[in-house]
Amino acid sequence: KGMLIPTRPRLFSVCRNEDLKEMLESSKESLKLEAMKRIVGLIAKGKNASELFPAVVKNVASKNIELKKLVYVYLVRYAEEQQDLALLSISTFQRALKDPNQFIRASALRVLSSIRVPIIVPIMMLAIKEAAADLSPYVRKTSAHAIQKLFSLDADQKEQLIEVIEKLLKDKSTLVAGSVVMAFEEVCPDRIDLIHKNYRKLCNLLVDVEEWGQVVIISMLTRYARTQFTSPWKEGAMFDENNEKAFYESDSEEKKGHTEEKPYIMDPDHRLLLRNTKPLLQSRNTAVVMSVAQLYWHLAPKHEVSIVTKSLVRLLRSHREVQYIVLQNIATMSIQRKGMFEPFMKSFYVRSTDATHIKTLKLEILTNLANEANISTILREFQTYVKSQDKAFAAATIQAIGRCATNISEVTDTCLNGLVLLLSNRDETVVAESVVVIKKLLQTQPTQHSEIIKHMAKLFDNITVPMARASILWLIGEYCERVPKIAPDVLRKMAKSFTAEEDIVKLQTVNLAAKLYLTNSKQTKLLTQYILNLGKYDQNYDIRDRTRFIRQLIVPSEKSGALNKYARRILLAPKPAPVLESSFKDRDRFQLGTLSHSLNSKATGYQELSDWPAVAPDQSVRNVEIIEAVKEWTPTVGKTKQPKSDDKFYSDDEDEKEEEGSDSSGSEDSSSSSSEGLFMYFTMQMFSSCLAAKYHFPRQPCLYQPSMVAVQVILSNSSDHSLEEIHIGDRSPASLSIHCFNTIERLEPEASVTVSMGIDFSDSTQAANFQLCTKEDQFSVSIQPAVGELLMPSSMTEQDFCKEQGKLQGMNETSATITMETANASSQAISKQVLSVANVGVVSSSQNNFSRFAGRTVSSGALVLVSLELKESSTALLTINTEKTVMASMLLRDIKQALTQA
Repeated sequence: KGMLIPTRPRLFSVCRNEDLKEMLESSKESLKLEAMKRIVGLIAKGKNASELFPAVVKNVASKNIELKKLVYVYLVRYAEEQQDLALLSISTFQRALKDPNQFIRASALRVLSSIRVPIIVPIMMLAIKEAAADLSPYVRKTSAHAIQKLFSLDADQKEQLIEVIEKLLKDKSTLVAGSVVMAFEEVCPDRIDLIHKNYRKLCNLLVDVEEWGQVVIISMLTRYARTQFTSPWKEGAMFDENNEKAFYESDSEEKKGHTEEKPYIMDPDHRLLLRNTKPLLQSRNTAVVMSVAQLYWHLAPKHEVSIVTKSLVRLLRSHREVQYIVLQNIATMSIQRKGMFEPFMKSFYVRSTDATHIKTLKLEILTNLANEANISTILREFQTYVKSQDKAFAAATIQAIGRCATNISEVTDTCLNGLVLLLSNRDETVVAESVVVIKKLLQTQPTQHSEIIKHMAKLFDNITVPMARASILWLIGEYCERVPKIAPDVLRKMAKSFTAEEDIVKLQTVNLAAKLYLTNSKQTKLLTQYILNLGKYDQNYDIRDRTRFIRQLIVPSEKSGALNKYARRILLAPKPAPVLESSFKDRDRFQLGTLSHSLNSKATGYQELSDWPAVAPDQSVRNVEIIEAVKEWTPTVGKTKQPKSDDKFYSDDEDEKEEEGSDSSGSEDSSSSSSEGLFMYFTMQMFSSCLAAKYHFPRQPCLYQPSMVAVQVILSNSSDHSLEEIHIGDRSPASLSIHCFNTIERLEPEASVTVSMGIDFSDSTQAANFQLCTKEDQFSVSIQPAVGELLMPSSMTEQDFCKEQGKLQGMNETSATITMETANASSQAISKQVLSVANVGVVSSSQNNFSRFAGRTVSSGALVLVSLELKESSTALLTINTEKTVMASMLLRDIKQALTQA
């Protein structure tokens, strides 16, 4: 009667799904696309769209790129739930792994790895291996994610997966680094030998890796460093990091007869890690800041750890969830190093808007920071907190006052008197907590505070909280000889109310009766027997057992034996005063920032930090063997070819693999250009024979601003002394928009570092000029892009290409007839040569004699279409359609040069 039956919403849901199914089965691409957008929208809102799986999976082979992307997004979400239906389309996924579009390839691998069926493990393994060698860093990143899924499905594949991880760890793309380290941590975290050769590269790439990748890499490098470097915390250690002789010169060059203890010299690789993580303290991502903070806590010399303080305090302005984790870590740190946070003590004052768990943590930190100098300020703050309406917080404040009284002897009496005044408080919780804390404090100096015990005994009848009543009874029993008149009277009152008391109070009543029987049996013998008889028949078995034990212990009988003689020594033995300690005292056994530290319990998957080695392992294992010189390529516009440098960058094996990969890759899109084999290096200049700089265009989206072209610069110090504070200075023209790299504080001799920049060339090949400065000097630098580097790939179908090409006719079309080298006449060779000079995407073509490429200018987004129609005798018609006519002429010339040269 009166019950509502929810039939309408269900009917609406069914109708909506039916409409979406009809749209998905429509012959119109636009309706299918609209349906998929709605479905993905439902998934984003947390709605269940699994009923639509059969209708969606039918469109997995669609030629519409946008539709296919949305279908894969859906399949990634539901492939694990609908495994049987997903298996029916596995051949489609395998074909999609060869798709020219990097996003389709990556999505296909993501779906394939989401099908949790052991029978397809070999297929998944093959797909992962192929994706790990893909020209696109996005696909390689996806293969690293798939490694973890395959390992959880079949751990027997571990050895093969380690081979893939080893290959991906050598990847120079910042997009891949975080993902492959995550795979390393999941599959083989104990194989630190895989990290040796990649350690310096990971340190240098760290600043440019995406934020969550930074967190994973920092965590891994923290564990790595604890196994490879000696402790910088040795007592009396002297730091002599500027003593280059200790590192670069041989032992034979040292002075003979040197018997003094050597100063601590930090390993350059140890310093490299600390130096490259320091800028990340300014990160927007709180997890990154926390990761760097824990790294410094566990790895840095003690005098350097304080640099993380301001960054951690800054995080306290964030959401309460972030505050909670940060405060937990600060609470642990403040126990060992109070000086770090004492200047920021006001940041830990409690606000009325703080949640109880935040208030409690701030209280914990303030208590840890308390010392003789600031205790008066802290106690005034605590006086306010005790009056809080939040009872749990008020009780925690009283405990904090007790800790301060224990730790700082100068204020013990002050705190104790203040707590006694709280016994008159109307709030039972405050009174009860005060009694418990006073009991602990009185144990430290009981002879001086008999009056307080008497005062608490008088308040006993008004206190109802069991723990407080039990504490008072314990105090009276423990020091019954100092209150001989009051103790028997309290026992008399307890005998009346014994049956109505809580169990904890009953146990302390039995203890009080036993102690008074031994010290004042004349007055309390009958009372004790009465209480023991009541306890003998109590409902609680603990009380019954305690009563029987006490009776045999204090009352002589034939059965009690020799134990009776030791009753006074057992019950009235002096007891050590309790130590009031922080609840975070032992949490430093867990690595800061981990779930285990937050829970104060070892969580599944937690990896403990190893102790510092007594002797550092061989540091040469991190040296990378350098064999072959950097490949340099110089465009014809405003450049002359530079002589090959002596500096080495790639090994022979890597180059061979890259050449093989590029030959067999076939057509490629946006990400093909990010292959290391296609990197274009330019030597800028040797500055006064000390600072060498090389730059290249990695052909990845610029992280700083979409209109900027990403540029990676390799700076090398070829001098015999360290260079400091390397940074970007003035630029020309002044309006030039550059995202500068972070200041490099120190670059050691013979060392190199890779940094990333973003430059807005405004779709022009005009050089970007700026000053590259050190602490002592500055040099003029000029970076001039080839026209092909000002483009970004654009994916489209053949029909869309022809449609857009029709719109860009007349003055927007530039063409030329060229005669190609015979070796360049195949479609694969054409794609390879065009992609070598232009960052464009390949457009699939149904005509064997046509090769089409599409891209957009990075700065303005103007469309650039390139088509090549093969004629007879290796001749071809090269056409470029774009509104940027000047760029078209330059691009035509560069592509023509690439195709006509042998």
